[in-house]
Amino acid sequence: MPVIPADLTVQGGRLTTAELGQRLLSGQTLVADSAEQRLQVVGVLESYGAVLDAYSTNLIFQAERQFLNPFPLLKYLDGDPSPARIWRNLRHDRINYEYAEYCMKTMLWHGTGGLDGYLDSTDFAAGCAGIIAAKLRRDPLLALLHPLFPGFLPELIRAAATTHALGQFWRVMSDLFLALAVEEREGRIGTMAAVVEYIRQGLVQASAAPITYAVELGGQRHWVLPPEAGLSFLMDVAVPYVEAVFLRGTPFFGTVSFNAQAQQIAPDQARFAYGALYADPLPTMGAGIPPSLLMHDMARHLPETLHRWYDQHGRGEGDIHVNICRSFQKAMFCVTEAAIQGTMPHGLACSEASQQAANQAYASAWAERLAVARTDCLTESHWVRPNPALA
Repeated sequence: MPVIPADLTVQGGRLTTAELGQRLLSGQTLVADSAEQRLQVVGVLESYGAVLDAYSTNLIFQAERQFLNPFPLLKYLDGDPSPARIWRNLRHDRINYEYAEYCMKTMLWHGTGGLDGYLDSTDFAAGCAGIIAAKLRRDPLLALLHPLFPGFLPELIRAAATTHALGQFWRVMSDLFLALAVEEREGRIGTMAAVVEYIRQGLVQASAAPITYAVELGGQRHWVLPPEAGLSFLMDVAVPYVEAVFLRGTPFFGTVSFNAQAQQIAPDQARFAYGALYADPLPTMGAGIPPSLLMHDMARHLPETLHRWYDQHGRGEGDIHVNICRSFQKAMFCVTEAAIQGTMPHGLACSEASQQAANQAYASAWAERLAVARTDCLTESHWVRPNPALA
């Protein structure tokens, strides 16, 4: 079982393991269906889609244009080092790409799924050797450093591969979330079940899309993630992303101190439970705190309908980041549910006993993990009250 720190905030009762398993097997959505719930989920996914568009562009730029650059000082400029762009960055009038890097490092560190398996393979090591040899012929500084620190450049290549793969994953998810918002506005999506089904279909349609990555060095193309590796979108990147970011995560500085000696941090990474589905909705807006960085970005891209709803509930702008965080948690449960449904061993309508048993075991395993997550956010929005200043 995961090591769960004590909740700092409580919104209401949690669903039991049995209730979660029943919902997953019956096709009933984890997030309760209502107009307000759909407004929050679809609206926050629309803003998230806009942010992921920027994250994806920057991660792919870093992986392709800042490859093996030990001092990537301009990595957040997306290739636009104009004085105006640099000034905006210095004033922090920009997207917080640090959150995207946090997710990449979390995936790289937890190392689950087919992508990590390939990064540990002899084929990847051989590819790294060829890339490093080509790079050292043109970079005297790295040629001096590599014999002293032979593990440094291979690790940079592993990070670049994870960066590019995450950028490809977020490219698909950005398009999916923005298209979902259009479908909902045009009246083609009117229930929470339809929201989950739309996301599930998008994941399934992209499931077999190949994940590849190559770099140009001295006019020659070198494969980092070649087509022969057979990496695909769903099982090799999407599922490991859910495992690393939604479930495991990492304890981050800034809000809560954990005592590792008192076993408040599990020695086993598989038991980590600091991801988005377990997190307390406390974006303090302190520098460097991952959820705060993301909520700040999403606040800049909120659709007007959701922004107006936040203004009319709670304390308006005073706690908008906390409200975004809570809505985002609901949305991530929807995405997780869609991923579970998309990877279920058999269709929910199957009739054979062996297939039903396989589905039961799969749903039970997920239900056990989700039962200790923040399922108190799945019910109606009782945590908000009409803003008395606007009543």
